[in-house]
Amino acid sequence: QVQLVESGGGLVQPGGSLRLSCAASGIRFSIYTLGWYRQAPGKQRELVATITSGGSTNYVDSVKGRFTISRDNAKTSVYLQMNSLKPEDTAVYYCNAYWTGYNYWGQGTQVTVSS
Repeated sequence: QVQLVESGGGLVQPGGSLRLSCAASGIRFSIYTLGWYRQAPGKQRELVATITSGGSTNYVDSVKGRFTISRDNAKTSVYLQMNSLKPEDTAVYYCNAYWTGYNYWGQGTQVTVSS
């Protein structure tokens, strides 16, 4: 059974930081492209960042220079370090694992940026 379990969300003030974690099980983790997506109320889910099996990363323009995605294959985990958070970063953040037609999602973790 495949499971992706996110953690690390919460309430943070503008300018603050959070680190999201996603622990995966039931997949051959090292070959998957991993990603973080987010969905704000009333909006479509959008890609935030991805990291390939080889370690190449990609970010949506709105988070470049503020967010960093990383992976630890030994711990079968992917992380999203979020710095300089803004109110517009408020959303439910989802972990994703993808490999040639196999596509898995976590349950999501809420991130709220507010003073």
